[in-house]
Amino acid sequence: MPKMTKRNKENAKLVPASPVEPREAFATLKKFKGPKFDQSVEVCMHLGVDVKQADQMIRGSVSLPKGIGKSKRVVAFCAPEHRQAALDAGAVKAGGEDLMEEIEKGWMDFDVAIASPDMMRVISKLGKVLGPKGLMPSPKNGTVTAKVAEAVGEFAAGKVEYRTDKGGNIHAVIGKMSFPEGDLVENYNHFVATIEKARPSTVKGEYVKGITVSGTMTPGVKVAFANATKE
Repeated sequence: MPKMTKRNKENAKLVPASPVEPREAFATLKKFKGPKFDQSVEVCMHLGVDVKQADQMIRGSVSLPKGIGKSKRVVAFCAPEHRQAALDAGAVKAGGEDLMEEIEKGWMDFDVAIASPDMMRVISKLGKVLGPKGLMPSPKNGTVTAKVAEAVGEFAAGKVEYRTDKGGNIHAVIGKMSFPEGDLVENYNHFVATIEKARPSTVKGEYVKGITVSGTMTPGVKVAFANATKE
């Protein structure tokens, strides 16, 4: 077992013994000793879903009311007449077959790919390249849309994507450690409400089994919550 550092030992003493309210959870994160850089604050929700069932996989995107404190590099696959609008909205590159060929040759300097529906035929061959990295545009998370420039602007500003992993967990960045506690609480509440609304109709029993928040390099703090969607 790896030996705990002095910082880790000190931080472990500050972890509440039981789940706490959101504001106290974020206040605790700020008390932890951390690195000099401004850490991202993340939330992890453990859900009572069966990810082997396609209709219980949860995936989407959401704009948080206070943003997440960072921008994303976005590319747009669109028709020539929409390229300039996509670039003006914040895309690092926009194009069709030319952009596809550039990516095929190895250029991957972006975080999100947006595509208009008519472009999916063109970029379908990129599935093996973008799919494993989670970058293939999909209608489920809002990255395939006729409103390309609008989507580019939202994702460039830090729109959050989420999806359940193999363990039924959803992870997402909801801000920075430098954010005021109130902003973190507002983002947290908005994200949790979004996931609760996304509950699949086939899920029975307890839907949200646990919620933990943490910094990039801090221990996790369990958050108390009212499971409003329990059946």
